[in-house]
Amino acid sequence: MLLDKNTKVLVQGLGKDGSFQAKKSIEYGTNVVACVHPNRNGQLFEDKVPYFDTVKDAINKTGANAGVIYVPAPFASDAIIEQIDAGLDLIVCITEGIPVHDMVRVKSYLKGKKSRLIGPNCPGIISPELSIKIGIIPGDICNEGKVGVVSRSGTLTYEAISQIGDAGFGQSLCIGIGGDPIHGTTFIDALEFFEKDKNTEYIVLIGEIGGTKEQQAAEFIRNNVSKPVVFTIAGTTAPKGKRMGHAGAVISGKMGLASEKIKTLKSAGAHHADDPSKIGDTLKKIS
Repeated sequence: MLLDKNTKVLVQGLGKDGSFQAKKSIEYGTNVVACVHPNRNGQLFEDKVPYFDTVKDAINKTGANAGVIYVPAPFASDAIIEQIDAGLDLIVCITEGIPVHDMVRVKSYLKGKKSRLIGPNCPGIISPELSIKIGIIPGDICNEGKVGVVSRSGTLTYEAISQIGDAGFGQSLCIGIGGDPIHGTTFIDALEFFEKDKNTEYIVLIGEIGGTKEQQAAEFIRNNVSKPVVFTIAGTTAPKGKRMGHAGAVISGKMGLASEKIKTLKSAGAHHADDPSKIGDTLKKIS
């Protein structure tokens, strides 16, 4: 429902990082059909993927239905809106540091549109079964399996994937939703997908301090999720009022505390890995 064998990806923003990651996606097996970058129309990326000046032109010529954005922060919100206007089904924005007021505009613009946005400030999405990697999640640590992963943290996404493999499991789909205060896809969106997905038997949720997104996820788990959920919350020792890594990871009230998130998720029936290094062990205990 998010990715399938017909997913065709366009890459927007082919600087040093974007070019490196686009090459990695192609090597993983992703069907990258177009690149969008000003003044490169008619050229080829890696001697095979055509460049276009606009997203709309790329879609018209290649049939692309998913896009990934590596555009620098000052221009990234315009790139997201361009992909929304072009009608892409899935948009993944990797860019970090997009101003909050820009994302407020994007979030409002998304209402009523067909596009699903993952990110910004996220590692993206990967499906080992389909060999599709949109973003920066390392493909070599992923294995096909039955565990769905959703995370606010990029590096902890990689840690969880590695532990899941070491524990003898694999991943059905991994989604990094991003650590900014305002983003497209939420924990609830991912949980709803995993609950419906026949290839997912277990769910791993990785949260952080700040905000109430984990509490909202807990309520959804309590009422709508039948599959076992393992969770961990990063930032248990973070001081109040100090931003820790992500723009959304700052405790500004009791509800933003790791302890509150842990209590709420446990009360909803989720299984707590009390240290991020114990995700794999916790998964083995409940399997």
